[in-house]
Amino acid sequence: MQINQIRKDTLGCHDKTFLNSAGASLMPKSVVQKQMEYLKLEEEFGGYHVASQQAAALNEFYIETAKLINCKPQNIAFATNATDAYAKALSSIPFKPGDSIITTDDDYISNQIAFLSLQKRLNLKIHRIKKLANQDLDLDHFLQLIKKHQPKLVAVTHIPSNSGLIQNVEEIGKICKQNGILYLVDACQSVGQLLVDTQKISCDFLTATGRKFLRGPRGTGFLYVSDNALSKGLAPLLLDMSGARWTTPNTYELGDDAKRFEIWERSCASVVGLTEAIRYANSIGMGNIEAYNRNLSSQLRNMLQQNSNLEILDKGHNLASIVTFHHRNVSLQALQEMLSKNNIYYSVSFKAGALIDFGEKNVDWAIRFSPHYFNTLTEMEVVTDLLSGITI
Repeated sequence: MQINQIRKDTLGCHDKTFLNSAGASLMPKSVVQKQMEYLKLEEEFGGYHVASQQAAALNEFYIETAKLINCKPQNIAFATNATDAYAKALSSIPFKPGDSIITTDDDYISNQIAFLSLQKRLNLKIHRIKKLANQDLDLDHFLQLIKKHQPKLVAVTHIPSNSGLIQNVEEIGKICKQNGILYLVDACQSVGQLLVDTQKISCDFLTATGRKFLRGPRGTGFLYVSDNALSKGLAPLLLDMSGARWTTPNTYELGDDAKRFEIWERSCASVVGLTEAIRYANSIGMGNIEAYNRNLSSQLRNMLQQNSNLEILDKGHNLASIVTFHHRNVSLQALQEMLSKNNIYYSVSFKAGALIDFGEKNVDWAIRFSPHYFNTLTEMEVVTDLLSGITI
């Protein structure tokens, strides 16, 4: 990890302590440069002409993303965000009234709402896997749910947005594969901060965003679609000319690869920007990034735990670079004022976004720090000292 070069490449990290990569991270300057160069070409020659001339550069997106998550380029589809990718994956599954979905207590709020929407429209049944005392998913309970309900889909969020918990998506994947169950993984918070290997996870779908730990532009993301899902003919409910060919006035044929999940119109400059962000991460190595992040977030969490006025809310033996806490004596407003005054960038998670988890933890809000590999231990020490000095 060449931290000095990385920080030199990250223009936004020099005048602030930026701890919000789980929200929208700081882009490397090369990402912005690539986007601007592409937009300048569009300014001069128009979008259609530039897309034709830059076809090879645009195709690099599929190649770099496949390297990132260990798959083939034909398994990758561009999406405008992770929720867009997630909705397309869900819409491709031929649910029938009474079908079951198995998920977890810690799935992302938008996913939970999507499941409830399907429940309301199609009378689907939603079942959630219990957790063990150490916060790991109870795999015995999962097997019981499978045996009893024969689910059409299992859906798990790899890392919840509201805590540092890393869920055991690989073991869930093994069980789904053994039982022939479609498996959807939300990797919105894990892609870019951890090694994510689709072959080890054994998922049929995996969704990710560009703006978070990947350090790409907003309005970008991607969907992984397995060979198994493609061979079953799964495709989004609403297709366009990117995903299918109009063969006769009353028929169409699906595209062969994951691009059947794309729509034709997109921001090509954003595709180029996301490609550069992924290339940047690949060049450093996700193994290096994961090791650095695990060490940094662990040290931050340990330092915060020394403050008896703070309640660290991350539970589980396998924790990510999302650190959440609640102050026992100081109001949220006072904490926000102190952090803003000292140019600390962070997020706040509220109970409305994590009803089950925050209900169990008996909190209404949490400060969320999400350090990334451009941050330093010195920054973690400064933040910890600031929190130690705040008074009631």
